[in-house]
Amino acid sequence: MAAGPDSAGSKAGEEPLARLRAGAAEVLPEGRLAEQLAGGRPLRIKFGVDPTSPDIHLGHAVVLTKLRAFQDLGHMVVLIIGDYTARVGDPSGRDSTRPLLSPEQIEANGLTYQEQAFAVLDRGRTEVRRNSEWLAMESEQLFDLIRRFTVARLLERDDFTRRMVDAQPISALELLYPVLQGYDSVAVEADVELGATDQTFNLLFGRDVQEAYGQAPQSILTMPILVGTDGARKMSKSYDNYIGVTDPPEEMFGKLMSIPDQALGDYYLLLLAEPLDRERHPGEAKRELARRLAERFHGEGAGARAEQRFDQVHVRRELPDEIEVARLPEGGDPVHLPALLASEFGVSSSEARRLIDQGAVRLDGEPLAPGSLDLPAERLAGSVLQLGKRRFRRLEA
Repeated sequence: MAAGPDSAGSKAGEEPLARLRAGAAEVLPEGRLAEQLAGGRPLRIKFGVDPTSPDIHLGHAVVLTKLRAFQDLGHMVVLIIGDYTARVGDPSGRDSTRPLLSPEQIEANGLTYQEQAFAVLDRGRTEVRRNSEWLAMESEQLFDLIRRFTVARLLERDDFTRRMVDAQPISALELLYPVLQGYDSVAVEADVELGATDQTFNLLFGRDVQEAYGQAPQSILTMPILVGTDGARKMSKSYDNYIGVTDPPEEMFGKLMSIPDQALGDYYLLLLAEPLDRERHPGEAKRELARRLAERFHGEGAGARAEQRFDQVHVRRELPDEIEVARLPEGGDPVHLPALLASEFGVSSSEARRLIDQGAVRLDGEPLAPGSLDLPAERLAGSVLQLGKRRFRRLEA
């Protein structure tokens, strides 16, 4: 178990403060976190997530890594699964209202997210809550909460202002989202709240809600948004530039080796919580990053095995030693390749056709010609089908 926070005064607290501020975008209000650390008691660090998708990627792990730094200093993380606010929809960075999920989807996503988060967080210093515990309140309580805040204050949010200018709809529920998220801070008595930079308004508004209920307002710490593997846009499944924490270790390793050199410093600081040695060769630095993250999410030895496979396939241009076997469909001759790629690699049929035309699909190492949509089963049987650089299937009749 990590040692408790230093209680010897502000001077002794400088090192923990520097560690917690490292890589952060903002720590607000200025000086508040330093005062809290100097108080010498374990702090309650709030982080809320709406489980709108089942899996998380390394972009989500940025905040989780900072939460772990708080835990290593002896503080308690309160992980709030927003099973109630997920029904409302967070407008952060969005141009339209979010599609609603069923309660069953929300619950399943929440359980998956929670388990994936524990690949980074210390279970012993994590309190998991669901905000339906306090937000499923009587109407009288809800009205009491809402009447404390003005519409003008809520419309200060950039997302709402932009959508009003563009004449895009804003639902009344979305307008209430910051109020509900802020009440989470009251319910768990948060001392500090963490989030990405697109959450700054919500996090600051949480201070207003706490003050309205007579609580000492939390400090907030925001983290930058991690750039994706393209080095240009934020990491997102929508942009297909993400690295999932559940990606197979060899796929995670390969994707990390492909990130642009200029993004390497951010990856080290935001995911490993340490600075990049700028004198080091970028290739070697990427290998260490890839090994350590594969170990974090897949266990001891996963990084070394992923590196070995990477060298085998991408350096020596050999086939992997172990390739998953795929059975060709019975009675299907010729075989429709887009359907086969969709079933084996989880891509859509339209995406599969696009990849074939781009030369990203190989058979025994040779790129398939554009338009190769249907091939005889006898040509495929016994061959190795390859999608991109890292995914293989050995085809059998």
